[in-house]
This record gives sequence, C-alpha cells and structure tokens, in this order.
Amino acid sequence: MWMLDAASSWLAGFTICFALVASIGAQNLFVLRQAVTGRHVSVCVAWCVLSDALLVGIGVAGMAQLLENMPVLAQALSLGGAVFLLCYGLLAWSRLLPQRGAAVAKEVVANPPSRRAVLGALAAITLLNPHVYLDTVVLMGSMGARQPGAFQAAFVAGAASASLAWFLCLALAGRRLQAVFARPQAWRALDALTGAMMLVLAWWVWTGAQPA
Repeated sequence: MWMLDAASSWLAGFTICFALVASIGAQNLFVLRQAVTGRHVSVCVAWCVLSDALLVGIGVAGMAQLLENMPVLAQALSLGGAVFLLCYGLLAWSRLLPQRGAAVAKEVVANPPSRRAVLGALAAITLLNPHVYLDTVVLMGSMGARQPGAFQAAFVAGAASASLAWFLCLALAGRRLQAVFARPQAWRALDALTGAMMLVLAWWVWTGAQPA
C-alpha cells in the first residue's frame, strides 16, 4: 500500500511537471539552440533538471502557501514575467537584422561561448524570469504540498524525472536538426518564430495578470 501511494505521488509530480515544461518557452528554446550547435548540452540539461527540482521542492516546503497568501506579489511576478518574455522576443528579432545577425554569427564561430558563459546565460534565463516561479514554486509547489507528508519527496522526484525526460528529448531533437540548421536561413526562421512566440506569451501573461 505504501509503494502504491508513493507511486501515485510520483506519477502526479511527473504528469503535472511534464505538462508544464513541455511548452514553448525561453528556457526550452535556449536548450534547443545549444543542442543544435552541440555545445555544452549536458550542462544545460543538468541545470534545467536541478533547478526545476529545487524550485518545486521550495514550493512544496511552504513557499507556495506563502505566495498564495500574497496576491500582489503573485501579480508582480506575472507582470515581470511578461516584461521578460517581451525583451527575450525582441532580442531574438534583433538577430534578424542583417548586420546584427552577421556580427553574432561571426562572433559565435570565432569565439564559441565557454561552458561558464552558457551556464550563466541559462541561469539568467531561468532565474530572472519571474513567471518561472509561478509555474514551479506556486503551481507545482501547492500541488505537491497537498500530498501526504511522507510522499512529498516522491512528488518532487516525479517532477525532476519529467524535467529530465523532456530535456533529454529536446537535446536529442536538437542533434537530429543539426543538418537543417547548417543553413543560415534556418537560424533566421528560428529567431523569427522565437520572437513571435515570446511576444504572444508575453501578451498572454500580461493580460492574465491584470486585476479583474
């Protein structure tokens, strides 16, 4: 019976986290870009899994309940997330400018980013996006906190497993797409699509954060 309850909590964490993480976002697109270039992919996957597990664990430990009792802070996180997504989308579109795109491409080829630089950029995308905290700490954390005390760790483990499964799939997908992205037109298409999706997400988050 104990094993069945633990498996149920693990499955709940896995399914909820997978549904949240398997969506278009700044973090996913960054990992995909690194997978296509083949640089420091394992470090990116490890960071994403560990950060998801840590943030969900913090939420389960009680931070989610604290934020739920502070609606103004939750609204501020949503608005901050919208601004972050807007800036990320505009940055992607800036690479479509001929001079800007050529300069970035030459810089990446001549001086590929180090592991520390890639990890720092990914950490910034993860931790400086306020909307991330709503998904992991508040939403996942509140659901995990409802599990019986003995099985909350199983819920967090399930969430970490879902994160690992998704980002491994993303890394493999990026490797398969390396031939496609050998052409500059493919990168321009990805940047155009990234900018459009980030702006749509920013609008969605912004309108959802407005008081009724």
